[in-house]
Amino acid sequence: MKKILAIALGLISTAPAFASPLELASEVFVERAQKRADGSVAKILEAPKLVVPGDQLVFVVRYKNASAQPASKLSVTNPIPRAVAFSGTADGTEVVSVDGGKNWGFLPQLKVGKADGTFRPALPADVTHVKWNLNQTLAAGSAGKLVFRGVVR
Repeated sequence: MKKILAIALGLISTAPAFASPLELASEVFVERAQKRADGSVAKILEAPKLVVPGDQLVFVVRYKNASAQPASKLSVTNPIPRAVAFSGTADGTEVVSVDGGKNWGFLPQLKVGKADGTFRPALPADVTHVKWNLNQTLAAGSAGKLVFRGVVR
C-alpha cells in the first residue's frame, strides 16, 4: 500500500522542464470507467488519490507566454515518471527520448541497446522524456495545453 501511495505522490509532483518565457502548470488525472444510470459506460478523469499498476493516466501541461512580447522557437520538455509507461499523445507531433533526454526523435525512428550489444526498436514503455516544439509564434499572453498519456507500471 505504501508503494502505491508513493507512486501517486511522485506523479503529482512531476514538473516539466521549460524554456523561458513560458509559464507552465501541470496536472495528472486517472481515467476511470463510470457506469451511468442507463447502463452505458463513460470515461471520466479524476484527481489521483491512489493509483495501481494498469491505471490509465492523462497528463495535461498548460502553457502561457507570460512575457509582454511575442515568443517563438519554444519547446516544452516533460520527463516521464519512472513508475509510468508512456502511451502517447493526442496529436503525435511530439518527439521523444529513450535515453534520458540525450537524443530525440519520433518513436519509430529510435532504437534501444540490448545487453548483447545489438539494438531493438524502441517501444512506448522505453520513453523517458517527451518534447513538443511549438512551431508557431505565441502572442503575449496566449496559452495552450499539451496532453500525453501513460499507464502505471
